[in-house]
Amino acid sequence: MVSNREMTIHFLSSQKGSIISKWNDELLHLPDGYIGYFKGEVENIFNLLIDQIGKSDTDIGDVLKVVGEKIASDRVKKQLNMEIFCATAAIGRSIIIDHVLNSEATKEEVSDLIHQINAYFDKLIQYALSYFTELKTKELEARYQFISPNHKDRLTLLGQMTSSFVHEFRNPLTSIMGFIQLLQAEQPEIKYLDIISKELDQLNYRITQFLNISKKETFESQPDLFSIAQLVNEVIEFLYPSILEVNASITCNIADDAMISGSKEEFRQVLLNIILNALDVVAGMPSPSIYISGSESPSGILSLNISNNGPKIPEEVLPNIFEPFITTKKRGTGLGLFVCKEIVLKHQGTLTCHSTDFLTTFSIQIKTK
Repeated sequence: MVSNREMTIHFLSSQKGSIISKWNDELLHLPDGYIGYFKGEVENIFNLLIDQIGKSDTDIGDVLKVVGEKIASDRVKKQLNMEIFCATAAIGRSIIIDHVLNSEATKEEVSDLIHQINAYFDKLIQYALSYFTELKTKELEARYQFISPNHKDRLTLLGQMTSSFVHEFRNPLTSIMGFIQLLQAEQPEIKYLDIISKELDQLNYRITQFLNISKKETFESQPDLFSIAQLVNEVIEFLYPSILEVNASITCNIADDAMISGSKEEFRQVLLNIILNALDVVAGMPSPSIYISGSESPSGILSLNISNNGPKIPEEVLPNIFEPFITTKKRGTGLGLFVCKEIVLKHQGTLTCHSTDFLTTFSIQIKTK
C-alpha cells in the first residue's frame, strides 16, 4: 500500500516542471543582479521540500537549520537583500499550495499537505533570517574591532567633547524657542516667525540625534510591548503638517495584532527618520507617494516595509547608506539612517534598503511577541 508521503512526493514531483517554470516567471520583477542567483536556488528549495515532506519536526528542523544558515551566509557574502529571499520564498509557497489545491487529493490530505508546506517554508525563512541577523551583527562588531586602541581613545574623547558642546548648544536654543513661541502668541502679525520656529525645530531635532548617538545606551528599564500599527499611525498623525506640505499620499497596511517588544520611543525615532526622509525625497515628484506595509512572514517575524517613489538612490551610495555622515540630501547630516540601523540592531532585527528607478524600500525584520 502506497503511503500518503509517497503519494505526495509522486504528485509534487510530477508537477515539478510546471511549478519551477511558474516560480521562475515570477522572478522577472527582480533586479538583474538577483535573477540568475535566485533561479539557481529555486530548484534546490523545491527538491529539499520533496525530500523533507512527511518527516518529523526534529529531522526537518535539523536539515533546514543547515540550509537556512547557508542561504543567509551566501547573502551576506554577495551583499544580497534578505527581503527579496523572503518574497521569493513566499511566491514559491503560493505556487506549490495552488498546485496542491488543484490535485485530486481528499480534503483531509490537502489540509495536511498545506500544513507541511507552510511548516517547511516558515522554518526555512526563520532560520535564514535569524542567522542573517547574527552574521550582520558580527560583521558590524568586527568592523569596530579593527580600530586601533589609539584611534579608539581619540574617538572617545571626540565623542565626549561633542556631547558636551551639544548640551551647551541646547540650553540657549531652548530659551530662544520659548521666546519665539511667546512672540507668536503675543504678536502673530510679525513676519517669518513661523519660518524661524520651523528652523529651530529642525536644529533641535539634529541635536537630539547627536545626543542619542553619544549615549549608546542599552535597555535599563523594562521593554515596552506595543502595536507597530498603532505606533505607525501615531507617527503619521504627528507628521501630518509635513505630509500636507508636500501633498504626499500615504498608504498604510499593517496587521493590527503585530506586537513587538522593545523601546517604543526608539522605534518611534526609527519611523520618524525613515518617513521624514521619504517625504523629503518625494517632494516635487508628480505623484508623491509613500507605502507602508507590515505582516508576520514567516510566523514570529515582523516584516515592515516603508517605500517611496522618489528618485533612485545612486548605486555607489546604496552600500554605505547606513554609515554615519553619508547622505544624498543637501541639508542632511547623514546621521538619521545610521541611528535607525543602530536601534534596529540593538533590538536584534535587520534594516535593509533596496532602490530601483520606481521605488525605494526600507525593510525592517524583527521578532514579534
